[in-house]
Amino acid sequence: MKIFDVKEIFQIAIRIEENGERFYLNAVKLTDDITTKGVFKLLAEEEKKHKEVFSKLLSSMTKDINFDSYPDDYIDYLQTYVNNTIFNLDKIKEDMSKIKDVSSALDFAIQRELDSILYYQEIKRVIPENQHDKLDRIIDEERKHYKDLTKLRNEL
Repeated sequence: MKIFDVKEIFQIAIRIEENGERFYLNAVKLTDDITTKGVFKLLAEEEKKHKEVFSKLLSSMTKDINFDSYPDDYIDYLQTYVNNTIFNLDKIKEDMSKIKDVSSALDFAIQRELDSILYYQEIKRVIPENQHDKLDRIIDEERKHYKDLTKLRNEL
């Protein structure tokens, strides 16, 4: 039997959003195009709002979740995904070092949005159902980010 602290789920989500905000603020510096700058600024602001939502959810969490109903390999999967995809600093540094222009920044951002969507969809399985609507709103916004970034990349 594993006991998983639900607070960890939201701490990870907060860090994802903080990283996204920092990335988008740095991406603003890569372009002189007003429209592209505006998109990056807007996305940074939205990541900040997501962080606030997760912070509020985190402060409302008081209990650990008992994962008796989840196989150990599912919890291991979540942890492995976080460690290897979201917080693999070597991979992130390598990817970031390749960002030299708006196009590569957009490619990086699109992949991070997809990674976030997958993580948020997965954690829905382990958080209380009465919190799903908040998470669904963030997932919908991350999907919109993906769509907007892809459209912008295709226009370049």
